[in-house]
Amino acid sequence: MSPSKSQTNSYGAFSDAQAVAVQGDTGDVMEPFISRDGEFLLFNTSNVAPHIASLQFATRIGAQTFANQGAIRGVNESHALSGTPTMDRDRNLYFVSPRSYSRTLSTIYTGRFTSGKVTGVHLVPGISPRTPGVVDFDVEVSSDGATLYVSVGHFDGGTAPTSSSLAIFDKAGNRFVPDRASADILHAVNVPGELTYAASISANGLELFFTRANPARGGEPAVYRAVRSRLRQPFGQVERVAAITGFAEAPSISADGTTLYYHRLVGSHFEVAEVTRPRSETP
Repeated sequence: MSPSKSQTNSYGAFSDAQAVAVQGDTGDVMEPFISRDGEFLLFNTSNVAPHIASLQFATRIGAQTFANQGAIRGVNESHALSGTPTMDRDRNLYFVSPRSYSRTLSTIYTGRFTSGKVTGVHLVPGISPRTPGVVDFDVEVSSDGATLYVSVGHFDGGTAPTSSSLAIFDKAGNRFVPDRASADILHAVNVPGELTYAASISANGLELFFTRANPARGGEPAVYRAVRSRLRQPFGQVERVAAITGFAEAPSISADGTTLYYHRLVGSHFEVAEVTRPRSETP
């Protein structure tokens, strides 16, 4: 396929942006993740102070409609946010929480998701650089569970990072280790001076969606795409997803590659939306 039909660094295969209904939920719906079988929508509630984000889930009842099932049991704590859920095809769930950061300098947790409950919750070893002020604030797991795409941010005491970039970690036994080729693979994705975060990797590992923003220039966050022709090759051809406009973050691509979910800001409210493309346009 041709990843773009223009020379303006935009990708036009997606279209028809529309809201995704989460019935039974009247609050903000943020950081969506669509399960590999398409039956569950995982998300977190508002992370805007004074709210404390918690992990929730909804079940599919229609093409663009899910029924909210409430909090995911076993993962949330009242005193610290839990957010940015992601899950592999075996339903090993990963999420971010600063609940133990003051002691461990680590934020990425995992556990096994079954029927709305997560068991065996524990920190993922091997991810944190254990450097004060450096926070892993978003995570994405590949479908096969072998790779994590982590958003690494530098925080200077505020609620938002002063810089952020993506990093790749590979599973090794019961832990993850830094991918030695991470910087090369993500060279076109991580841009100095830009905040790069909230990754979503396609089932075949050839297409990476992510968020990019530059608050210093007053720009709104937007959703981008990068592709490669084979695994272990660097991503290239970085393009903004043209059908997604306004304040938009946190993409999540469906297993078949035809539907891209994300959250968008509508007034003062965050909601989930989606754009779609023909199967023939997937890499």
